[in-house]
Amino acid sequence: MECGDSSPLDVKGGDESPHSTTSGLQPTRLRNISYLQTHDKTTVMTDYRRVYVPGATWFFTVNLAERKGNRLLIDHIDGLRLAFAYAKQRKPFRVDAVVILPDHLHCIWTLPTGDTDFSTRWNLLKGHFSRSIEKGERISQSRVNRHERGIWQRRFWDHLLRDQDDYNKHVDYIHWNPVKHGWVKRVADWPYSSFHRFVEHGIYPIDWGCDGEFDVLGGE
Repeated sequence: MECGDSSPLDVKGGDESPHSTTSGLQPTRLRNISYLQTHDKTTVMTDYRRVYVPGATWFFTVNLAERKGNRLLIDHIDGLRLAFAYAKQRKPFRVDAVVILPDHLHCIWTLPTGDTDFSTRWNLLKGHFSRSIEKGERISQSRVNRHERGIWQRRFWDHLLRDQDDYNKHVDYIHWNPVKHGWVKRVADWPYSSFHRFVEHGIYPIDWGCDGEFDVLGGE
């Protein structure tokens, strides 16, 4: 089967959560959201600052602490699904798009109107998943001192999606990521992705994504 060409996206395609919000990006009416991410290079990493915009739509990259040869996320995919459900039950959000790779994941979330707190949601999700994994990973002394597990990198990449084009580019990047990393030759061959839901909704053709690159600054 030949692969499809450039992105067909012109609408959103997420899960229809009962807690979904209309304050995020829309197919035909775009919000004028400025993107700000501040990192003062003269300060230490503990002074890293995030921008919080109520009800916004965000792209995230979250990495395992040990990435080389680590298949933890797909080997424990059911536990990861339960961790997402756990976090969503306690602090609702909509998952617009997601891909799970063996050692990292990318996703797009939309928060409820008036809500800015994605950090607590990630803490809930990462903590629930870590508790489901048998202990035995390598743990640095600093983590031992803080009584932390060694599953996840402490920090994650976040990017406030500023308009529909920005949103579309990041959705494409998410779904193309398994091809980028050489896990499959066709986007459709990777099972741990919202791509298949987008195909069911008629947003992508099944043969999309094999004839080009769909890169963004993704924090990998």
